[in-house]
Amino acid sequence: MNFSRTLFVSAVSAAVLTLAGCGSSVKLDDQATSGAAPITSATPGGDASGTSSGNVASVVIPANDGAADASGLTRVIYFDFDSFVVKSEFAGAIDGHAKRLNAAKAKKVIIEGHTDERGGREYNLALGQKRAEAVQKSLTLLGVSGEQIEAVSFGEERAAAQGSGEAVWAQNRRAEIKDR
Repeated sequence: MNFSRTLFVSAVSAAVLTLAGCGSSVKLDDQATSGAAPITSATPGGDASGTSSGNVASVVIPANDGAADASGLTRVIYFDFDSFVVKSEFAGAIDGHAKRLNAAKAKKVIIEGHTDERGGREYNLALGQKRAEAVQKSLTLLGVSGEQIEAVSFGEERAAAQGSGEAVWAQNRRAEIKDR
């Protein structure tokens, strides 16, 4: 079990280092950085334009979205458009949840998969399920028993943010890890 966790963390670290060395000369769409106001109120110390250095549009996640629990573990895993691949930036959060669940074998969680409003109802339910199962698979690869995890999909039905536009859609493309 410990060897597989070490192997997983090593593989994720190697992938992150490899991607960190990659660059792109592709010009980003100017509309993506036009400063569209985030759906939520401005966060303290944040840039109200919704952009960050590097001229890439940032997504403002509300501070009270339940994204982290009391132990500081992130409970919301965000996904790219039309994807159910768990991004490497969430490897630490998944590893933390795996350690927590492996230490308390009686603890159970439910992983809720969600999508943005784009796509048909059936497609979004299937995509939400794949997102929940991707997080579930990541946890089981780190030694968590499959009996401790349930993966469900809500598709587009339980949006975290209302409205349209990339800032809203990015908040809705997620899987939430909740204790049962």
